[in-house]
Amino acid sequence: MASSMKAVKQEIRANFKKKRREIPADKKRESDRAIRERIESLPAYRRATCLLCYVSLPDEVDTIALIEDALTEGKMVCVPVSLEETHTVDFYQITSLDELEPGTYGVLEPVPGKAKKVTWFPRPSVCIVPGLVFDREGFRLGYGKGYYDRFLQRFRGVKIGVCYKELTVDLLPHGYYDRPVDWLISEDGAEKIIHDERMIRRGGQQKTGTGNKRRTGKRPAGRPEPRR
Repeated sequence: MASSMKAVKQEIRANFKKKRREIPADKKRESDRAIRERIESLPAYRRATCLLCYVSLPDEVDTIALIEDALTEGKMVCVPVSLEETHTVDFYQITSLDELEPGTYGVLEPVPGKAKKVTWFPRPSVCIVPGLVFDREGFRLGYGKGYYDRFLQRFRGVKIGVCYKELTVDLLPHGYYDRPVDWLISEDGAEKIIHDERMIRRGGQQKTGTGNKRRTGKRPAGRPEPRR
């Protein structure tokens, strides 16, 4: 069963990586702008004093402009560093994008020892959650490393998933320890995910349609994969 599920996830990843690569550059730029504007218009984001956010690669939903805006607004900004030994992420506060350097997979990261590690996040905080594909229940499929999954199990702030509308599906396979996001943002709209705690706990045993959501608004090849 485990090997079968792994094969299913690998097939999903392959299909959606291809879809993402095929998004035209001009369409991607417009979608990135729309997604950023939708995030910044959320009351949860406007209230937040702290933003936790990954630094995007060229084919991911752009977060660099969002980070720049948050720094300009005076928000505390924390960027992740992936820890291979524990398969999780630590977050470090930055005051400028100039403080970032390419990590092992080419992802811009703070440099431990130079940046301040943050172990407690002020409330209210929001975390921008990366994902290759999201489903309508707020669950995601990343790149298979599980680094964010472990962090999200203990994060108590607002979790915002960002994804192009072509990369959203009705339902994804997910495991017991996976946690859904609170909001799913695409260029087409913002969806509030109404969590059923029993659904969250049973993870992979979830049945189609057990979650609910409220809608607001309108609804490069060969690169090593980041550890998200």
